[in-house]
Amino acid sequence: MSRLSIPRYAMALAHVASLRSEDPYRQVGAAALDFDNRVIATAYNGLAPGFEAPPGFWDDRESRQKFMLHAEINLCSLFRRGEVKLVASTTMPCTACMQTLCAYGVKEIYYRDAYHASDAPEIAALYGIRLEQVSDLPVMESGGMAGE
Repeated sequence: MSRLSIPRYAMALAHVASLRSEDPYRQVGAAALDFDNRVIATAYNGLAPGFEAPPGFWDDRESRQKFMLHAEINLCSLFRRGEVKLVASTTMPCTACMQTLCAYGVKEIYYRDAYHASDAPEIAALYGIRLEQVSDLPVMESGGMAGE
């Protein structure tokens, strides 16, 4: 049995966090680790805390998207600038989330699924942030992740 690398460990945590998302179309999770690789926070995309969606809210993906809080934004609300070295997200950060992660001083960002409508690679290159896809995660038969 081989030991999970830190990026794969963080991605496994992000995956588990994504399972809490109430969004039926896209469940995104994120995890933040400090400079000693300790878990600082996990988060997922969804509505503001305590808000209950009215009936029919989830039916129209287009109209509800502007109300969704991205996993990375929720994650950043749980730590202070300079406290986190690494963030793993199940989806590549969108442009706005990438900008926010830069503002928080994150040095490494790992993602599982590519998001082609994002300027994240260009932003990461300019700021010297490691942005890397991690897609070789162990998978259980049910489609979830398994330990190694």
